[in-house]
Amino acid sequence: MTISQTHFNHHNSISLAEAIAEGRRAAGYSFDDLAIACGLTVSELEALEKGRDQDPVRLKRVASALQLHHLVV
Repeated sequence: MTISQTHFNHHNSISLAEAIAEGRRAAGYSFDDLAIACGLTVSELEALEKGRDQDPVRLKRVASALQLHHLVV
């Protein structure tokens, strides 16, 4: 899935949020583990997984840490 900042909509944010949550669980990461791996706070990660945060920079950092190469933000 490729999503540019200008084409971001609610449907895609839900898909990205779900992909991040599933990727984190599949990697066996807790929120604390992933926060360390990508340099974000636990609250920032929780917001991404719930679809409340759609910041492309944070999404890219998480996707990179989880090696979700199919998600290009």
